[in-house]
Amino acid sequence: MTAIDSSSFSPRRLFGGLPVSIALSLAWLVLVVVVAICADLVAPAHYTTQDLLSRFRPPVFMGGSWDHSLGTDHLGRDVLSRIIYALRTSILIAVLGTLIGAVGGTLMGLAAGRLRGLADLFVMMLADIQTAMPSLFIAIAFLAFFGNSIPLFIVLVSLEGWERYARLARGQVISEQSADYVKAVEALGAGPGRVVFRHLLPNIAAALVVQATLNFPGTILLETSLSFLGLGIQPPGTSLGLMLGEGRNYLLNAWWIAVLPGIVIFLTTLAMSLFGDWLRDRLDPTVEKEG
Repeated sequence: MTAIDSSSFSPRRLFGGLPVSIALSLAWLVLVVVVAICADLVAPAHYTTQDLLSRFRPPVFMGGSWDHSLGTDHLGRDVLSRIIYALRTSILIAVLGTLIGAVGGTLMGLAAGRLRGLADLFVMMLADIQTAMPSLFIAIAFLAFFGNSIPLFIVLVSLEGWERYARLARGQVISEQSADYVKAVEALGAGPGRVVFRHLLPNIAAALVVQATLNFPGTILLETSLSFLGLGIQPPGTSLGLMLGEGRNYLLNAWWIAVLPGIVIFLTTLAMSLFGDWLRDRLDPTVEKEG
């Protein structure tokens, strides 16, 4: 009889060579994005629809009906529908906040690494201040002083981790600008802008993308923390953090109002963190790859 190679049945091979945890993480992230984009199509009801006669209906796995598969809240609103629409809000704010922080931090890091001198000193001073002052405290102070608005909220969320992009870009630029290809394009008459954006930035982009994936979970948690405290998204809007805040008063008799959004937050941040770690291992040349 021909021996069967047990390695051919490795779980890693079942997902195109991806580890099972990464494959499941990617599947969850794709599902979250699709559901957030298609919320109007997949949600059983609108997130503001109330039915006071159906308050505190349990999920279907606790004896509830399929009309409200994940139960209802204190106003009779469908929890599944609210989670779906909350995903759209939370993911949109986290994505915009991450992009703004990444672009701003990268530009400041490029300027610091390329110009050096006072520009470098100023950017690193701001980065040190940001590191010493948690983003949550800064956001609370600004929201308490200036009031709540979606544009301000997104800008404050973008403060989460911008200094990491700045430090990373600065270090990469300082390391790369002494390379032969940079000296060659400078000798050919390329200006500073062309050197930075056409040659340096593409060569450090992989590290910045990895940093964005690692920073994204923190941005989601900052948004949910602020909304949980009542400083973020305000009713009648919805977000995962707001659902947590609304459900904390009903944990004893209707735990699903808060716990189910919390599970979604946990799975989303965990999936993104696992994917970011895996991507860093794949793209970092200093990490030894598996054979």
